[in-house]
Amino acid sequence: MALLRLRNTKGPNAAEIERKIKRGNALRQGSSWRGSRGLLALLLVVTCGCAAATWLYVTSLDSDITESLARQREIISPEPRVYLVPCSEDYDNYKRYPGCTPQKCGRAVTDSAVTREEAQVLRRLAERALALAGSEGGASILDLHSGALSMGKQFVNIYRYFGDQIRDVFTQEDFQLYRDVRGRIQAIVARTFDLDPTLLYLTKPTFFSRINSTAAKTQHDEYWHPHIDKVTYGSFDYTSLLYLSDYGSDFTGGRFVFMDQNANRTVEPRAGRVSFFSSGSENLHRVEKVTWGTRYAITVSFTCDPAHAISDPTLP
Repeated sequence: MALLRLRNTKGPNAAEIERKIKRGNALRQGSSWRGSRGLLALLLVVTCGCAAATWLYVTSLDSDITESLARQREIISPEPRVYLVPCSEDYDNYKRYPGCTPQKCGRAVTDSAVTREEAQVLRRLAERALALAGSEGGASILDLHSGALSMGKQFVNIYRYFGDQIRDVFTQEDFQLYRDVRGRIQAIVARTFDLDPTLLYLTKPTFFSRINSTAAKTQHDEYWHPHIDKVTYGSFDYTSLLYLSDYGSDFTGGRFVFMDQNANRTVEPRAGRVSFFSSGSENLHRVEKVTWGTRYAITVSFTCDPAHAISDPTLP
């Protein structure tokens, strides 16, 4: 408004005053732009520096903490791939059983104990049973020993709930294969860790699992939390997993991750692959969240304490 009034002012000084105002405005605008440019340049330098530092940090972490123990495309046969680690002190809190309590600790992977065809038969067994019910969340279990089956937000006993109809789901051949596979896994665990196989016992829980990307509805669905088997289940001394589906083609995510102090070491599931390890805190682990598809596996657990031994399941 002041500028408009000056333009209409008559007198010899009006034009000079107008020129000074314009020059002052131009100088202020230039000064403002130079200041903005300086601030913008500073922000760009800081932002780029932070981004570069973050990128370097993340890439250094990736190179330091991620290592694959077994990729899906590999075939680990005939001997297991073994990665030894020092035993934790966890076992000192329990009675020791010579010839069985872990003295040699670590984790191992093999593709020679169970065939892919046998894994497919066991997967179909799990599919038939879990089709009868299943969790509302992303994780469902079937325990042939106790009969526990996920149903909604709870569990039912599949043998009592379905009665004689269960023979339309399972066959004697299914159960025989399950027993044979369990025996082979037990033998390779004993051989790898230098154990007396007669002193190693099947224990609970031993179960089928089906995991997909459905959101968790209960705590039972939250399978991805880091944990130690010996802490969660005091009876566990050795844990094994038999995978019944393939990482990358049947599902994504869902890798098994050992969380060591200096690295994360992963196992990519492959149908017929067995991963096994001593159950103490030397093998802190988790399962990645499944992001697509369905992951099937069997957890087969072993104890050195005969008081916690369980028998193979039988078809009622």
